[in-house]
Amino acid sequence: MNRKPIVAILGRPNVGKSSLLNALAKKNIAIIHDMPGVTRDRNYVDISINSHEITLVDTGGFDTGTCDDVAMLVREHARMAVDEADIIVFLMDAKQGLQVSDREIADILRRSQKPIIYAVNKVDGPRDHDALPDFYSLGIENLVPIAARHRIGIADLVEQILKYIPQTHPEAQKPDREIVVALVGKPNVGKSSIINKILGYERLLVSDRAGTTRDPVDSLLRYHGVLIRFIDTAGIRKKSAISYQLEKYCVFRAFTSIEQSSVCVLVLDATQGISTQDAKIASLIYEKKRACVLVINKWDQIEKDEKSHTLFLKNVAAELPFLDYAPVLTISALTGLRVRKILDNILKLDEVFNKRITTAVLNKGIREIIERHSPPRGARTGTKVYFATQVSTAPPAFTLFTNNPSAFSATYLRHLERELRNRFDFHGVPLSIQVVHRTQSSHRMRK
Repeated sequence: MNRKPIVAILGRPNVGKSSLLNALAKKNIAIIHDMPGVTRDRNYVDISINSHEITLVDTGGFDTGTCDDVAMLVREHARMAVDEADIIVFLMDAKQGLQVSDREIADILRRSQKPIIYAVNKVDGPRDHDALPDFYSLGIENLVPIAARHRIGIADLVEQILKYIPQTHPEAQKPDREIVVALVGKPNVGKSSIINKILGYERLLVSDRAGTTRDPVDSLLRYHGVLIRFIDTAGIRKKSAISYQLEKYCVFRAFTSIEQSSVCVLVLDATQGISTQDAKIASLIYEKKRACVLVINKWDQIEKDEKSHTLFLKNVAAELPFLDYAPVLTISALTGLRVRKILDNILKLDEVFNKRITTAVLNKGIREIIERHSPPRGARTGTKVYFATQVSTAPPAFTLFTNNPSAFSATYLRHLERELRNRFDFHGVPLSIQVVHRTQSSHRMRK
């Protein structure tokens, strides 16, 4: 498969890189906020412009004058974006004017010998246009003035980008199928460290500060020939800890990541046990009917004996009963203990999530399950299941046609779900079972 051209958006903090990404993508992909440094990691999004498929990369602010640890990590991410980019959009700010750091960044980018498009954002009025001549002192010939939030000048910028993109061919191969995985958990449980260990390099910004990763950031890898796309979300904070409108939006984005995924990896902290917030996230995964693996990180940091693993699993089962279908892994992102098994579980869960059982085999299984353990009110009322069918996959969903739907209580449906899971190896995924009323005569007419 041909790799899509990568277009990296770089510039100082708060010049509007995320606004530009959103304008190009024509939807709200990145967090927009007036606070410098809101985007810290590299944020990837695939878009189509004029029938050309490209990947946009929005980076953290390239601040050459700040020396704290997080700023240094952000600068390193920006440099990595330069290395992997085919085209660079260097974004500056008309309202702040040309800054010394703009000149320093321009020098760094020129050394990359990559195509560079120079754009000046926030050109909203005549005064902003008056500031443009100063930017030509960088020794450039073409400058694209834009106002990203109002989509002014975006068409001109797209035209410049397309000049550097080779013509695509209609016979190009279709993209490979991907498994989309949401990596979720409260702040500082080690989500970024897990992905870094899996990928083998520092793809995500890692810091000891809770909430360091703010935007959901995609990380793509190929494992045993299958593409896996991780969405590493910002930690889902307790409501009492949210003090900024920005943090509230981050919580929403984490929930959105779960909705976009087919497999969820819920990361828990072995040193803290199961918290109320962990349970809330777990319940959301169950409500969205996502395949799930529970990952207990920092297993190397607790005192253990021969009973520790069993006792911890019992605690998980007691605190998260609705995720009883999810396998549990104890790992250490620090040492790499069993981290690769996460990938093995993801491949297995995706296979199960998309499994389909033939109608004949399903009906035979349903009959045998009900014969061994009929619904509580079934024996007295003559409850019959005329027919069962799997109506969909991802998640697997089943419909049962019966003369007495009221006999199938929530408790019995949970029993039926467990039996189906064990019989047909649906371990790791939730099942949806719908019971529909049908009379015997209508069943015969439909045969």
